[in-house]
Amino acid sequence: MSSTPHLRIAASGVVTGEVEAWNRFVAAHGRGNLLQTSQWGSLKQNFGWDWELVTLDNGDSPIAGAIVLYRKLPLGLGTIAYVPRGPVVDWDNVAQTKALLATLHRAARRRQAWACWIEPEVLDGGSVASLLKGVGYSLANHTIQPRSTIVVDLSPSEDEILAAMKSKTRYNIRLAERKSVTVREGTIADVEVFYTLMQETGERDAFGIHSLDYYRRAMELYSPVGQVALFLAELDSEPLAGLMVFAVGTRSWYICGASSDQHRNLMPAYAVQWAAMRWAKARGCITYDLWGIPDADEETLEEQFAERSDGLWGVYRFKRGFGGQVVRYAGLWERSLNPLYPLRVGASYPYRLRTSCHLPSRD
Repeated sequence: MSSTPHLRIAASGVVTGEVEAWNRFVAAHGRGNLLQTSQWGSLKQNFGWDWELVTLDNGDSPIAGAIVLYRKLPLGLGTIAYVPRGPVVDWDNVAQTKALLATLHRAARRRQAWACWIEPEVLDGGSVASLLKGVGYSLANHTIQPRSTIVVDLSPSEDEILAAMKSKTRYNIRLAERKSVTVREGTIADVEVFYTLMQETGERDAFGIHSLDYYRRAMELYSPVGQVALFLAELDSEPLAGLMVFAVGTRSWYICGASSDQHRNLMPAYAVQWAAMRWAKARGCITYDLWGIPDADEETLEEQFAERSDGLWGVYRFKRGFGGQVVRYAGLWERSLNPLYPLRVGASYPYRLRTSCHLPSRD
């Protein structure tokens, strides 16, 4: 079976047959990720990015590829090409991977990209680092998406998932229920309520957040295909906490969440988290990614989480309670496509390319 490279460019708002085939491929692939769906490209296109789809196919369907985001540099000097949580490829197939990367580089040069950045959906260590170094990549000293996370196995029964949690987390989930905290699945109309919670959380915990339109657009893009849910925890109709959970294929991600300053002792953040996990499991997901913890080994995390509250340490204290496995990815790799790279071109280049909608809620 041949692997013929094709460059697929999807126009804004247009869903072509190639894009639909790509989304099916991502959902079925073992390394497929939410950030490699066409909806993610469309979301980012509404907020300062361009995107295109680069694939290798066998004549009928894709066998590897990437959603590529492009950010314009200041003064019209070109772009940076960025592949979030990708490309989607069989990394053990060296020939296929090299063919895809070569095609990706050609596509990026057409967009006057100074460099290509990729964040592979592969674990740290192993042979991928050697492969990337062999084709001109080097490990960057920064990341865009969280390098470390916690992934919960959803394949056991709900009772077994609960049993694998820390006892305090189980207690808090049940406390919220006993104290009459209810959780409902919201609609696009509830995004404004969720955004108000996000603003409150951002001010309290010094997190940056996206605009109301950003979260609304995410719901508009992923709701029609059943790949997002918005959950709100309430007490007598007063919103106390909320989160957005996404699912593609058998994988799910808790990307952004928030909580009110009111009634935090009723543990609403635990209630919405458990509701999201149950939703993901019910739709066939076998993993639930809690999306972002401090980038440290597990021994260090466990030694320091009780004393530290800077950065994502408070977030880790909350997330560790849900069980799961600490996972560390290979990080951000960059390859120069311009002899002047990495010359800095203005204050916004290159380390302010923020693409995640991550805002973790705390207890």
